[in-house]
Amino acid sequence: MNKPCRYRRIVVKVGTSTLTRETGSLNLHNMEHLARALSDLKGMGYEIVLVSSGAIGIGTKKLCLAERPTELRMKQAAAAVGQCMMMHVYDKLFAEYNRTVAQILLTGEDVDSPIRAEHLHNTFEALLELGVIPVVNENDSVSSAEIETGKCKVLGDNDTLSAMVARLCGADLLILLSDIDGLYDADPRTHPGAKLIHRVETITPQLRAMAGGTGTWRGTGGMVTKLNAAQLAMDAGIEMVITNGENMEAIYDIVEGKDVGTRFAAL
Repeated sequence: MNKPCRYRRIVVKVGTSTLTRETGSLNLHNMEHLARALSDLKGMGYEIVLVSSGAIGIGTKKLCLAERPTELRMKQAAAAVGQCMMMHVYDKLFAEYNRTVAQILLTGEDVDSPIRAEHLHNTFEALLELGVIPVVNENDSVSSAEIETGKCKVLGDNDTLSAMVARLCGADLLILLSDIDGLYDADPRTHPGAKLIHRVETITPQLRAMAGGTGTWRGTGGMVTKLNAAQLAMDAGIEMVITNGENMEAIYDIVEGKDVGTRFAAL
């Protein structure tokens, strides 16, 4: 496959539901396929940045907790443990394909401050210049923006984080790997005739209304946050695609411009 000239730098965001199983254990099958696909793209000449969720869920399982913590300090403790384990696994998986990864943990203040944002941009540039694949997550151990909603939120979720990272990096393409195939015109779980929308040129009020609000199947952490991320990406001239993370091979089709999931055109 020949590399399309319009893409050079790609940010891939993978959600918790793709990285973990219902038991809370790591989905090593998906993680291995992700590492292989991204390593292959790197070998084809693309520059890759990975935004990875899952620290709290992984930490909850690692600590043998009966359920996900509700207290902030315990969530942050679980995040610290889970992030360590997640990076350990990524380091081993990518090393199998002779790729080097780096960890970058961000808070809202890091991207909101022009000076910090400039330093971050320079760090990404240096890592990519060195052939490294940065692995990014919000620093849940010190930031409550995502896990305690409504308090000084700048990032607030990893969909938004991935769009901010794509802007910081000057990416050409943002891929969101989730547990859904893309944006539908209705809830496919309750409307069997729901149709997948393959291309979005403009995020209209009607489209946002279709995505629902907090507490719906597409609420916080769902389609609403993905539309917010899409708007950020599109405004920066970055294409974004939402697709199902269960099929990692679809990444190849996406970079070729094929109709996979929902593609949001760059403005």
